Amino acid sequence: MNDALLLTAIATATVVATGLGALPVLALGVARARAAQGLLSGLAAGVMAVAAIAGLLIPAFEQGATGPVAAAAIVGALALVLTRRTLGHRADAAGRSAAGTRSLLVFGVLFAHSLPEGFAIGSAFASTETGIGLFVITAIAIQNVPEGTATAAAMQPAGYSAGRQFWGAVLTSVPQIPGALVAWLAVEQIDGILPASFALAGGAMLALIVVDLLPDAWKHGSHLSVSAGTSIGAAIMLALGLALGV
Repeated sequence: MNDALLLTAIATATVVATGLGALPVLALGVARARAAQGLLSGLAAGVMAVAAIAGLLIPAFEQGATGPVAAAAIVGALALVLTRRTLGHRADAAGRSAAGTRSLLVFGVLFAHSLPEGFAIGSAFASTETGIGLFVITAIAIQNVPEGTATAAAMQPAGYSAGRQFWGAVLTSVPQIPGALVAWLAVEQIDGILPASFALAGGAMLALIVVDLLPDAWKHGSHLSVSAGTSIGAAIMLALGLALGV
């Protein structure tokens, strides 16, 4: 299998992981699934924070010049924030019900931020540093699961069927596939772009934690459950990082 096909298969697997997150909502219903959302979103935040810092930003600053790397991280963060704000305004202006607006916003935000996650997958895949690829890709696959739960939990009150909830969750992560391929090709073709690519994806992931994952977790869970989830997620990734030598 050549590298392009292997990367496509890997990115597809992370996309499918999002669909797995819809299963608790389909099996338990929104109320019970929402009860666990605080813990799950906290877990995703912990996983993403360690992956963004240890797997993307630290290697970016070690391999690239400080100014361009910092600028790329800021651009990534601002792009995520602006995209989320634009989607929120459009959902509110569409004249939908409260449930419909919420489902559109959740779907749109997750769909949009999947592209920089794809950049992270492709950039990590292209890295020659031992363990970086597996570390970042595993982190994104893990955090995709609670994103699937959030998507299905928002779609169910809006009247979407079980099948649409599952495929809607999967669809939110589809941009990871082209994003991974674009980033990988860019790193392969353009010398010196890997640090900026790492920083762009890392900045977007950290912004996602601050403006979306943690606020949503606190909305649906206690501070204790969110803190526990975040700590568990961070501990898992730190242990994985040690095992991989990251």
